[in-house]
Amino acid sequence: MLLEIITPQKVFFKEEVDLVRVPGENGSFAMMHNHAPIISSLEPGIIKITQLTTDRYFELLEQAIVEQHSDRVTILATRIEETYPILVR
Repeated sequence: MLLEIITPQKVFFKEEVDLVRVPGENGSFAMMHNHAPIISSLEPGIIKITQLTTDRYFELLEQAIVEQHSDRVTILATRIEETYPILVR
């Protein structure tokens, strides 16, 4: 499915992905191919995307909106940055 992360300044990310996990208002949730259509608000937190066997992480610094339909996920964000997972032992 196609994931687009769009900010007011630019298209921050636009690639095919296998899974997107986002920080929803009532907890995180994931979307995969053929997910039911959804529009939801997002809270600041970590977005995890999986492409084949590789994971990438982005941090939402402010609230955002996600829309998913027809195997296309669009995240409208004002502030976002790529980040790396923190390992806690």
